[in-house]
Amino acid sequence: MSDVHSPQQRSFNMSRIRGRDTKPELLVRSHLHRLGFRFRLNVRELPGKPDIVLPKYRTVVFVHGCFWHRHPGCRYATIPKHNAEFWEKKFKRTQERDSEAEKKLKTLGWGVQILWECSIRADLSGTIHQLAASLDLAKISR
Repeated sequence: MSDVHSPQQRSFNMSRIRGRDTKPELLVRSHLHRLGFRFRLNVRELPGKPDIVLPKYRTVVFVHGCFWHRHPGCRYATIPKHNAEFWEKKFKRTQERDSEAEKKLKTLGWGVQILWECSIRADLSGTIHQLAASLDLAKISR
């Protein structure tokens, strides 16, 4: 099966996909900041280079895109028909990398929160309030 786009158009489309400062990330950061949470971004020293690091709570937040990180059961986690074998390998490696980073972070004593793109789209404030509640509980338990 051939791609519906020319190689040049496909290359252009793929070049527009960002690894950081995505719309879901910006929305989450904005809401967290408004609620009074202070954080660092994309800390290279931590495994997986988390999207948001809340040092006060010793917690990291990953804002995962459902397509790229394969959100189970999500309608956005489709597999492209063109070059499916390539995509399956790529997605598998992404999931392995996510799992490795999460294990390393937990071993180092960090809490790990994962926010999915679809839940942010569906109910941003509810997702943020759940995260905030879990952070406040983490603060109380320390």
